[in-house]
Amino acid sequence: MRIAPVLLLLTLASQSFAGDSPSATDIIKSAMDVWRGESSDGEMTMTIHRPDWERSMTIHSRTKGLDKSFLIVKAPKKDAGNATLLLDDDMWSYSPRIKRVIKIPSSMMAQSWMGSDLSNRDITKDTDVIDEYDHTLMGTREENGHTIYQIRSIPHEDAPVVWGQEIYRIRDDFLMLEQEFWDQDNQLVKTIRTLEHQIINGRPVGTRMRVQDQNKPNEWTELTINSIEFDVEIDDNIFTVGQLRSAR
Repeated sequence: MRIAPVLLLLTLASQSFAGDSPSATDIIKSAMDVWRGESSDGEMTMTIHRPDWERSMTIHSRTKGLDKSFLIVKAPKKDAGNATLLLDDDMWSYSPRIKRVIKIPSSMMAQSWMGSDLSNRDITKDTDVIDEYDHTLMGTREENGHTIYQIRSIPHEDAPVVWGQEIYRIRDDFLMLEQEFWDQDNQLVKTIRTLEHQIINGRPVGTRMRVQDQNKPNEWTELTINSIEFDVEIDDNIFTVGQLRSAR
């Protein structure tokens, strides 16, 4: 009988954490593993809200391992065909309007994706934080029968990021509850919060998340998961620059 990878992960993690306090790095990595799975294939709606307008996009997202992500906008018609590829440490985008593939430099990973409050790094579920940051467990609290871990992550001096630190709040089943982004002057800039979650394929999944600019309380972006499958077969050819042009 084959045990689903996420169930095996959760079982091993609970056993290893039972006698010892988990390290902050272990918690971050486990949360990323649960978040992405060995692979994922899903559809989500991204809603961008501003005081005088609001618009939504439907996005098809696929991931494989920790370093492959492919997203394509399916609707509305004016945005359909815009696609983004993350492969290892490189990122490209494709715009059907200009029919060009553009490589995104690391200096622009914190820039807005499709005019939203999500950055290029956020939308691709980038996991570089695991290796490019030092992680410290700040403390724990009990909430609704779960232990909540609070972790401070400080980037290495040579890490290509703009943040001074990130703060994570992660539940003991590795559901990512909250992620804060602080600038170099120790000012909170942006927060990503899980507003709703479900158990999908045996794992806790944030099904509605809000990205909020600290200085713009009336502006936000929400991601709602419409459907998702984990640990599915995905051809590596999906994660190629050529696929950016041919994706439909």
